[in-house]
Amino acid sequence: MMKFIDSILNRFTMYRVVLYYLIGLFVIALLFGAFGIIAYNPAYLLAEAAFIIAVSWLTNEIFSRAFNAPTNVESVYITALILTLLITPGKPMEMMGMYFWSAVIAMAAKYIFAFKKQHIFNPVAIAAVIMAFATNQVVDWWVAGTPVLFPFVFFGGLLIVRKLKRTETLAAFFGVFAFVTVANIVINGGNLLTTIVNVFLRSPIFFLGFVMLTEPLTAPTRKIPRIVYGALVGALAVPSVKYFGMNTTPELALVIGNVFAFSITARDRVMLSLRKAQSLALNTYEFIFHPDRVPKFHPGQYMEWTLPHEKSDSRGTRRYFTIASSPTEKDFLLGIKAFPEGSSYKKALLQMGGGEMMTAAQVAGDFILPKDPKKKLVFIAGGIGITPFRSMLKYLVDMNEHRDIVVFYLNKVAGEIAYTDVLEEASNKLGIRTVFVLTDPGAAKGHVWAEGGPCDAAMIQKYVPDFNARTFYISGPHGMVDAFERMLTTMGVPKKQVTVDFFPGFA
Repeated sequence: MMKFIDSILNRFTMYRVVLYYLIGLFVIALLFGAFGIIAYNPAYLLAEAAFIIAVSWLTNEIFSRAFNAPTNVESVYITALILTLLITPGKPMEMMGMYFWSAVIAMAAKYIFAFKKQHIFNPVAIAAVIMAFATNQVVDWWVAGTPVLFPFVFFGGLLIVRKLKRTETLAAFFGVFAFVTVANIVINGGNLLTTIVNVFLRSPIFFLGFVMLTEPLTAPTRKIPRIVYGALVGALAVPSVKYFGMNTTPELALVIGNVFAFSITARDRVMLSLRKAQSLALNTYEFIFHPDRVPKFHPGQYMEWTLPHEKSDSRGTRRYFTIASSPTEKDFLLGIKAFPEGSSYKKALLQMGGGEMMTAAQVAGDFILPKDPKKKLVFIAGGIGITPFRSMLKYLVDMNEHRDIVVFYLNKVAGEIAYTDVLEEASNKLGIRTVFVLTDPGAAKGHVWAEGGPCDAAMIQKYVPDFNARTFYISGPHGMVDAFERMLTTMGVPKKQVTVDFFPGFA
């Protein structure tokens, strides 16, 4: 079942999954309103959504041109729909001011409260906080406070968690929220069961966690800081608990968490001018960019690459890709796998000409070399999963840093092998060995330098007899990564010695 769900989720970017989730909640609310299951008038709800979307789109256009910043229509619709699901639908003329200013502030916040053209606060959260302080009008998170909608909020939200794989952040968030809630009930002598039911079924906790807490652009980019971030927001989001004599709200809790994330996270946005695009291997391409500046990053990390283009498909205009270059290189490299029937994004990328621009933002990821250079490592790369290892190996070569590493590089056929220049350089200068594995039956015949697949436990033991003493790094398609994790577990390799590559929206 989970493989089937993953196969569906992997067809879409993270942003599209969130967008479709919000659209689904909106449509369900409309239907329930039409049949009298919930008390909200579907005509009012439609009017609210139309007005907020229109104001959000127009405001975003104005500010994006004024600040000369790239715009993304998915982000506009996501923000507008969240506002629609938080502000209770009422008579349009009575609610017009609330709708208008909430949308304007949310969109403007992306440009005004920004650093290096990246917004600091969750747009909806900061809009709600400003509206509350300025006008005393508050959002009541109606979609999260309607019990009949709870199953859709919850189970749809789990799909977002599955897509993002931010379980550690949400575990800290929900765990601390539950602990503080229970502690508060015990201390104040409340009814434990009734309060817990009301808090979880009639509060915004799940919607806040699944949809807003997980937003990548306003959250920390490394695992441990994300856990602290989740715990902080979880503690502050508990109702009826005062901090420094003041009750917080869910939106204020998130804004405070955003401040924490901003204080510890490098916010980089790089403008990239295409120098050259070239074929690396079968259906594999390299794009060489000249950056307006080289951001600080560790070899193996990724960024969000934005390429606005017409008629974008379900995968959208923003994608997460590993930085294929090393911090020691002046050029910025992107390596991708692309097929004729591929996404509109990759088609647009392949059609870019010299001098054309795109942006990359927010360095992130924990798939980096261990600090201890004495640690013995095994790199396992599947196809284009070689890109983080290309960055690492090039860095080690340029820094003349010797490490004990064995690389297993899996491809179906020899024609798919990329970055042989860096692999050879790492071998010649540092003694790092690469085992080329061709998984297509018969593909290794005639290639004495290659092993025929599959890459199983016996093959790993053959080339790495001391595998139990090594840390494994695995990068490639989800299915391959999962299969190797299971295999290494059966071989007795502790989980703490296995690091896998992941970035949101892998597809």
